[in-house]
Amino acid sequence: MTLLRTVARPLLASMFVVGGAQALKSPGPRAAKAQPAADLLKKLAPSSPLDGAQLARLNGAVQLAAGLALATGHVPRIAAFTLAATVPPTTFAGHPYWNETDPAARANQRIHFLKNLSMTGGLLMATLDPDPHKKFIARRAKDKVTDAASSVADQIDHLRG
Repeated sequence: MTLLRTVARPLLASMFVVGGAQALKSPGPRAAKAQPAADLLKKLAPSSPLDGAQLARLNGAVQLAAGLALATGHVPRIAAFTLAATVPPTTFAGHPYWNETDPAARANQRIHFLKNLSMTGGLLMATLDPDPHKKFIARRAKDKVTDAASSVADQIDHLRG
């Protein structure tokens, strides 16, 4: 891993590790903000015992695990993609600045909303970050196809000869 990745990945992951651990330990106000989403999920799966606190803890567990994976460089692209998928719903539920009437609170929530969107952009960029010792997945797939085609051609030549 390069020096840049060694520093950047834990920095990008830090908020998810801390926030995920806090959500697991004490969902608190996150539970109330997650309750509308839990109610929607209950309509889709009525037998589900999911409530706002459980949903907040589940999201926290996913963010903690993916944050640790990203920070340590274990499956970093999958971890970054997983985090990028969790941020938009969390942001819409947690920072609905459009509902705030107080101008200061509205501005504060808008800053957090935009910060989270920025983090999502960084995470999406991290999903494309190839490991310097490993080819990018599209290149690996192309190499596999080329190798397979070459192998088939060699076998056909062997059968003809």
